[in-house]
Amino acid sequence: MKIYTAIITAVVAATTFIAPTHADDKFTLGRTILLEHGNLAAKIPMVICRNTNAIKVKAEKDLELRKVVVRFQNGDEKTIRFHRDLKKDKMTDWRYFGYRRCVKNIEVYGNSEGSKAGVRVYGKEKND
Repeated sequence: MKIYTAIITAVVAATTFIAPTHADDKFTLGRTILLEHGNLAAKIPMVICRNTNAIKVKAEKDLELRKVVVRFQNGDEKTIRFHRDLKKDKMTDWRYFGYRRCVKNIEVYGNSEGSKAGVRVYGKEKND
């Protein structure tokens, strides 16, 4: 009985140390709120830079997404233009930077269909 208990304990302990894997290895870079008539950027500042090679935007409410400006640690910036309507809980396709970059700041431009709409920006963990 002691051997059986020891084996079960070892198996349970081993499974807790295994890191979970995600289907597409995405992680949240940040989230912000777009206003109805916002010509200003909705900013997502980051305390530490996050390495990623692509971004994807998810709408938490109906919105019109114009562009996303991504600033990197070395001072470079990349403007990704979308110009599309996103319905609630829909996502854009992955937009790639070409290689892994350290993201320091994200600005989202667009308008919400209602008074305000949440936007979530995802990064990608692995290179494809």
